[in-house]
Amino acid sequence: MNALSHVPAVPAKFDRVSQRRRAMIAMIHVARKDLRMVDADYRQALFERTGQLETNKCTDAQLGTMVDWLKSKGFRAIPKKKTAQHPMARKARAMWISLYQLGAVHNASDEALEAFAKRQIKCEKLVWARQSDARSLIEALKAMATRHGWPQPNLPPIQLQASLCEAILVKLKDKGIAPADWSIHDAQHKLCGIEKREAWTADDYQRLAEALGRKLREAGPVEARHG
Repeated sequence: MNALSHVPAVPAKFDRVSQRRRAMIAMIHVARKDLRMVDADYRQALFERTGQLETNKCTDAQLGTMVDWLKSKGFRAIPKKKTAQHPMARKARAMWISLYQLGAVHNASDEALEAFAKRQIKCEKLVWARQSDARSLIEALKAMATRHGWPQPNLPPIQLQASLCEAILVKLKDKGIAPADWSIHDAQHKLCGIEKREAWTADDYQRLAEALGRKLREAGPVEARHG
């Protein structure tokens, strides 16, 4: 018989303070995404309220201050409605948000996408859509993107995100917000205040699209066909 078999099991201990701290940090990052804060704005807000640039360096009280501020900006820590998670639905959701940055739709919410999908594929909920219907929805979103100056060739994600930034910049130039000779990297640094870096990823271009999209919305009403 194993001698250890007589040693009583020790109940697992849970550090409630640490658990609460992790929950607040997670809530801050969820709120940041829900409020669609670009990295520079988020870091500035965090520093102004806590004196720190990273949540893991904040005290519990500082984390609480940041959570309260995010709530004052409209964040609501409530369970989200069940959304479709199959690949086509995730792609549709990503495209819908990109179209929002482009000014092609006015509302980036899942509810607005569901309403658009209902009109397009006659399905009450995207989570119930067949794959063939979801493909039709993707094609409708691609057509909308093309009409708004963002063609949809079969490109790797990084090139597709870069072309989205280019399309938003064209609209900013049309509104006189950016000079005609600016590249997206000129706009990145001079208009959005995002630091230059050697190598860019698809996520970097996505963050730039969010920043450029916000500048476009700040410039005034943007023509939109749906949403």
